Amino acid sequence: MSGDPDRKGDGSDDHEDYLGEEEESDATTDPVKKLVLNRPDVLAALQVQNTEALPAPVKKRIKALKKIQFESTKIESKFYDEVYALERKYHLLYVPQYEKRAEIITGRYEPTEEECDWNSDKDEEEELSNELEKKVKIKVSDEEKKEESNKGEDTKGIPEFWLTIFKNVSILQEMMEDHDIPILRHLEDIKVVFHKNGMGFTLEFHFSPNEYFQNSVLTKEYEMKCAIDESDPFSFEGPEIIKSKGCLIEWAKGKNVTLKTVKKKQKHKGRGEVRIVTKTVRNDSFFNFFSPPVVTDGMDIDDETESLLSADFEIGHYIRDRIVPRAVLYYTGEALEEEEDEFEEEEGEEDSADDEDEDEELNSKNIKSKFINNKAAMDECKNQ
Repeated sequence: MSGDPDRKGDGSDDHEDYLGEEEESDATTDPVKKLVLNRPDVLAALQVQNTEALPAPVKKRIKALKKIQFESTKIESKFYDEVYALERKYHLLYVPQYEKRAEIITGRYEPTEEECDWNSDKDEEEELSNELEKKVKIKVSDEEKKEESNKGEDTKGIPEFWLTIFKNVSILQEMMEDHDIPILRHLEDIKVVFHKNGMGFTLEFHFSPNEYFQNSVLTKEYEMKCAIDESDPFSFEGPEIIKSKGCLIEWAKGKNVTLKTVKKKQKHKGRGEVRIVTKTVRNDSFFNFFSPPVVTDGMDIDDETESLLSADFEIGHYIRDRIVPRAVLYYTGEALEEEEDEFEEEEGEEDSADDEDEDEELNSKNIKSKFINNKAAMDECKNQ
């Protein structure tokens, strides 16, 4: 009976026991769920097991779907081939614009008033400042006006244009050392040349005559592939850089910033004599960019080399796809503001996830991204 206190107590205890078992069960399964969600390889292994357990007719149909998928992958590969051809075609249309840009930067060409007719936010700010000056009746002497108008009259082109970009863009600024700055002041232009045969591109760094090296142009060549790996066709994700090649810099005597001389004391074990030994070692410098790691046929790649290659490929793409096409916006910082806005938007989406799982999720994404971008390139280098 419901009025029996003994029965009431028994029912309550049973209910509590049931809840306790449920909570214990949830606590046991949560780590498994986290492992599966945060480890794509574990999820894939479980899925393979599930597929193997399917009836034979269903397995055959899955094979038919994979065959269709393979045909779709071949179409995707062809699509990227045509995209590359289209990129190359339109790049040739951009070249005259880039050349005119270089002429203005170096001061070889002075743009007309009409060519300078571009309204910007700063122009509006200057107009507002002028209006304010009139209202408060600030008096400026004729001599001050003349001095202001003459300021910069002798300035040629846009000084340190590319060096300013290097300083503004973090990925480039991190590559640059203090001893690189005087050399990069001579950087006049960066050009992209798409390869005619095969898929790839070359970055050309054009320098004015200087005391550091004889080269007028330093080059960095990137070779790409857009082929489907027959042993793993579904890993295909489009074109990827598989190797890079720098150039020989003809340094002037004593000007090679990629090397430094260190002195070490050596003590003779027997006689106890101490002598000073000088040794030439590698020095941090942007110009190491033109001496990427050399990967030979059958060579095993260690983690450090793999990391260097990955960074090298990323920088090459960044210069080609962002810096060269939008150089003036990186000079003024406007492009950086847009990138920051994009980052903040992505960061906002991530903040909506559970705080407890956020770090694990981001680490998983980073590892997966690096794996996708670099695995094929590294495997290709190993097999060469």
